Parts: sequence; structure tokens; C-alpha cells
Amino acid sequence: MTTAPDQAELLATAARQLAPVIPLLTELGERFAAAGHELALVGGPVRDAFLARTSPDLDLTTDARPEQTEALLRGWADGIWDVGRAFGTIGARKGELTLELTTYRTDAYDRTSRKPEVAFGETLEDDLVRRDFTINAIALRLPVLELVDPHHGVEDLAARLLRTPSTPEESFADDPLRMMRAARFVAQLGVDLAPEVEHAMTERAASITMVSAERVRDELIKMLLAPDPRAGLSVLVRTGLAEHVLPELPALRLERDEHHHHKDVYEHTLTVLEQAIDLETDGPDLVLRLAALLHDIGKPATRRFEDGGGVSFHHHELVGARLAAKRLKALRFDNDTVKAVSRLTELHLRFHGYGDGEWTDSAVRRYVTDAGPLLTRLHRLTRADCTTRNRKKAARLSRAYDSLEERIARLQEQEELDAVRPELDGNEIGAVLGIKPGPVLGRAYKHLLAVRLDEGPVGKERAADLLRAWWAEQPESADD
Repeated sequence: MTTAPDQAELLATAARQLAPVIPLLTELGERFAAAGHELALVGGPVRDAFLARTSPDLDLTTDARPEQTEALLRGWADGIWDVGRAFGTIGARKGELTLELTTYRTDAYDRTSRKPEVAFGETLEDDLVRRDFTINAIALRLPVLELVDPHHGVEDLAARLLRTPSTPEESFADDPLRMMRAARFVAQLGVDLAPEVEHAMTERAASITMVSAERVRDELIKMLLAPDPRAGLSVLVRTGLAEHVLPELPALRLERDEHHHHKDVYEHTLTVLEQAIDLETDGPDLVLRLAALLHDIGKPATRRFEDGGGVSFHHHELVGARLAAKRLKALRFDNDTVKAVSRLTELHLRFHGYGDGEWTDSAVRRYVTDAGPLLTRLHRLTRADCTTRNRKKAARLSRAYDSLEERIARLQEQEELDAVRPELDGNEIGAVLGIKPGPVLGRAYKHLLAVRLDEGPVGKERAADLLRAWWAEQPESADD
């Protein structure tokens, strides 16, 4: 049995973590106290301090009303804004720090629309009980740094357990998005769901459809960018939430035939995601992680049992690209992300035609040109997609991809392949053929681009000769 942590020791840990901002918080707390008001640091910053994490935000709560908060900040803060005034929040900047001060609240939710009716509260304890999870319902009273933890959030942090201050059924009925936040905290903080929390999430999973796609998307992004997105995604699937927000993921749990002719696509997908994360070099890459998560979602629709006992998924990359775009659009992702993830899904099998290096230079050029600015991500996705337990096969695939990357680097150095253009520009093409800008000139341009990809640099004179030969075969040339 885990021994409850010593409160004084945990408070000391939090104080050490908060040390850089303690002088500022103390000064502000004394300013509010002198005016007869309470002030407390609350939520994420306190939770993160106990976890020895640095929080980017300083969230505070007070019994002061917004107009009183604004008056107390005036003359102290370097900047003040009130865009959250309707919810009791006044923002402020002091030096390089950003603070948000919110009046105690006792929200009453309309459970048919999930929109809260904002009502100001009178006590810190009433404010804490409305919060989503006990680990976020911890406060430090200022300026004395008194710990306020009526729902034993510090103990839950020590036990890495996610519980709710009120019953989970009531909490999730108030705001179904909290279920997505629960999965996100599993991925982000390494906590486990309390049994009653997981039960309530499973029972109320369908209510997530009340929440806007944008809010669901934002939680999904935070989960995917967390240290352990697999854990959070597993929660979504296990509780049934994924059926409503990302149904393509649980659909990957295909029934396997008795001879196990194909991998468990769901487990394979989560492994690919983990392996893609391991290949990141400049921090979390949302596009890469989404592509790893969605790259095989075309398999359920394309699975066929062949006469010889095998299983095929012909063109699943093309079907998957369309499904990925559809899902991401439904979740209100931006167009650039939709296009990039869809394109990576479409291209993720292209390498498997490379074999032992039989590709011509032309094929390598087309691979690079088709990938465009996504080439580095395609490299990582393709490598991550190898989850075979056969070491010899894995080593062979790795060597083949090493060979392809070396050839790409060599060709890029020789030809600046990442900026391939025909050797004649539009003006030069028009001059050679005696035609004006328009669709015909566009076709001529594409023809010379194909020549460039197939043959490499041929020089302007040779390009002009090839262009004339092509033109002689076009019906438009007979009209000249």
C-alpha cells in the first residue's frame, strides 16, 4: 500500500518549483489582502509545482469581483486586459509573466447545451469543488502560501490517480469535454483513471457529441503532443469515446482469421505512432503523429480474404487518404494539416516498390517531387511503419531505406532536386512554340517537367528540341 506523502515535504517541493515567482505572488497577495480580499494560486500551476514541472500559466482566483480586481491591478501590472470579464477573468502582464485572475465561481450548467450560467461564489472551497479533477482542485492561499486541498488532490498526485471532486457522473454531466481531458491527462501526466471515473466515462461516452468539434479537436491535439499519446488513445478506445470522436481508430481492431494472416492493425498503429515519436528531432510534430495514427485507416474498408488463404488490403493508402481528410475536416483541423496528413497517408506505401534498389533515378526524382516539403516526415513515417518482429526483415528494410535516402541526398546535391523545374520557363516555352500563355502552354510545361524528372538535366538546347518534337505531335500545332 502506498504511504500518503508528508504534506510539509510536498509543500516544500512546490515552493522550490515556484521559487522564481514567489516574490511576485507574495507582493500581489499582500496587495489584495490590504484591500480586504482573498487571493490564491490555483489549478494547473499548483499541480505542476507538486509534480516538479514548470507551468506556463499563473492562474489565480479571488473573492474580488472583476472591477475590483482590475482596480487592484492598475498601477501594479504592466498591462491589463478584460476579454474574459463575462466569466469573471481579468488578465495581466507583469514583466515576462502572464497572470489570469478569476473571481470565485459556482457554475450551474445547462446540461442540454453544456453552457454554464456563470455565478460568482463566495469561498475558495466552493470554487474548488466545481473544478474537473482533484489534482486541479488544489490551491495556495497568498501571500502566506497556505495549502488548501479539500478533495485530497495532493494524495491523488502522489498516487498518480485521476479522480473528480464531485461524483464523476455529475462532473461529466456538467461538461462532457472533461472526459477528453481525462484521457489527455493520462497521456500528459502519467496518471491512471480511478475505477469510478473510467466507469462514468464509459457510461456517458455518447454525451461527448454535445461538445463542439473545435473543443474536441483541441483536446485531441494536446493528447497527441503529450509524452505518451498511446496511453490517452487507449483510454478513448477502452471507454468508447473514440467511437464518437475518432471512430476510425477502434475500427482498426479487425477480427483476425484463425491463421493470423495479418497483423493486429490497431496495435500496429499505436506502435507506429510510438516509433514515429522516437524519430522526432525538433520536438513534437503534430502532422507526423496524426499521419502515424491515421496511415492505415483504409484497411478495414479494403480487407479481402484471398482464395489462397491470404489477406489483402489493396489501395488502402488511397482510401485511407480520403478517410483521413474527411475525419480531420470533421474535427475542424486547418486545411494545411488536412492536406499534409492526407498526402502522407497516400504516400506511406510508396517506398515498398523500391525493393533492393531497382528504382531508376527517374523514380527517385518522382518520389521526392511527390513528397515535396513532406519528404522528411515521409522518411520518418516510412521507417516507423516497420513493426515486424522478424529481425532479418527489419534489417533488410532499414538498409533499403538507408540506400534510398543516400540516393536522394546524392541526386539533390547534383541537381538541387528539391526545386526541380523544367529547363525552359514559361516565357521560353512560348517563344520556342510561338504560343501565348494558356492551357496549351501549361501542358507544354508539364511535358518538360516530365522530361526533367525522367532524364535529369539535359540543357536548354536539348530541352527545346524535345519540346518541338512533342509539339509536332499535338493537334494544336496543325492549326499554326
